[in-house]
Amino acid sequence: MARKRWQIWAKRLFTLLFLLLIPALLFMLARNLDWDEVRQSLLAYKPGTLAIGLAVALFSYLTFASYDLLARAYTGHNLPARQVLPVAFVCYAFNLNFTTWVGGVALRYRLYGRLGLDTATITRILTLGLLTNWMGYMLLAGTVFALRLVDLPDSWAVGATGLQLIGFGLLAIAIGYLLACGFAKKRTWQWRDHEVTLPGWRLALAQVALGASNWALMALLIFWLLPGEAFYPSILGILLISCVAGVVAHIPAGLGVLETVFLALLHGQMQQGTLVAALLGYRTLYYLLPLLLAVITYLILEKRAKAMRQRDNPA
Repeated sequence: MARKRWQIWAKRLFTLLFLLLIPALLFMLARNLDWDEVRQSLLAYKPGTLAIGLAVALFSYLTFASYDLLARAYTGHNLPARQVLPVAFVCYAFNLNFTTWVGGVALRYRLYGRLGLDTATITRILTLGLLTNWMGYMLLAGTVFALRLVDLPDSWAVGATGLQLIGFGLLAIAIGYLLACGFAKKRTWQWRDHEVTLPGWRLALAQVALGASNWALMALLIFWLLPGEAFYPSILGILLISCVAGVVAHIPAGLGVLETVFLALLHGQMQQGTLVAALLGYRTLYYLLPLLLAVITYLILEKRAKAMRQRDNPA
């Protein structure tokens, strides 16, 4: 009885802290942005260019949200797509802007928990989503790096050969994962209190395809906002490098990291002002606008969850 009461109060405390955390993070993001700079960068583009860019961004979000549909097939839970997709969309937007711990983990546990899923199922959804994202990354980045589609400056310690070797290593991991899912006899591993079960061959192929597609769409948006002389495979490779740098740096939304890597690797290939404007446009279309939609969607989901609780537990 005492343990159950403690769990109830812990859940209430977690809810209170989470509801305080979201407005605080939104305030910090708004305060640190140079909104005039964002406005000027967007005014430099034609409305049609921005509309197509926003469509690419939203299609990327839909691709990412589909990770959770794969996770539904993997876990066997029965939530319909109309409930899964909004949750995944909100989590992705908050994940990009406020780190994985806020969007990818805490928010996913909260929203799925309110829809009736238990902690073990949510953990498996989270695990499969991470695998989908990073296995797709490894296959795509491995291919780009192995083919030497990114020109590194001579001052970079890794060098072209080093990056190519990294590419071969990433390809080996991605292919090894697919082979394990298709042919491994042992399907389940235990690590501490966590149990990981390999998905089937078809599900693993869908994982890698969706993961790679999402990364490719992110790069496509930047490529679309750049002038005509941009080379898409090179833009893709630079984005893949910058995302890893952002993860290592643990900076929300990778602020400054993306710009630094792009400016360093494209130095001398195009004007810096043009490149900075494209990156600001990318941040607006891929981070800020979806975040605004995600905040509205999150409030709707919270309202629906409250209505469901009142209906199921009338006073």
